[in-house]
Amino acid sequence: MKLTSPLLLLAICVVLAVAGWFATVLAGRYGLATPVLPLTGLLTMGVIVALTLVLGIRVLRWRNGKKKKILNPILAAWTLVLAQACAYTGTVLLGWHAGIVVEQLRLWNLGSNHDLTWQALAMAGGGLIMVIVGLVVERFCRIPPEDGDAESRPGVQEKRSKPSAEGEYAYRSD
Repeated sequence: MKLTSPLLLLAICVVLAVAGWFATVLAGRYGLATPVLPLTGLLTMGVIVALTLVLGIRVLRWRNGKKKKILNPILAAWTLVLAQACAYTGTVLLGWHAGIVVEQLRLWNLGSNHDLTWQALAMAGGGLIMVIVGLVVERFCRIPPEDGDAESRPGVQEKRSKPSAEGEYAYRSD
């Protein structure tokens, strides 16, 4: 699998920040509640981050050779998918709530109750933590290159020579 692109995450974050800002403006215009997640969402985000970190550390320990027991490849794949999902979900939450914070800061001097702004900031901070943990755990799941892979450039195929003596492995000519 390809690693998650930070530029793609940034683009998603910016698009959702604009969407969050626009939704907040429309909600305020029509007298609706501001579309911010409740603070109990931080508990759910914390559980997801903790689970992702625990599984990622298991994969990292196996990869670094500190575990003698073989790693279940399905668990490793699930860990990678969970890390990517954590990064994308954190990006969505960060972008949406950053847009809400921008609109709330515009109105900061007009009101005395800023609980909604702090709530949106907390959710954006939780989203940022999810992005960071997702990207770090995704890097944990990378397999280091083999000895022969380090010398060759990616995308360039090596031409294999024919065996010189009997008993060596025969390669199909490419």
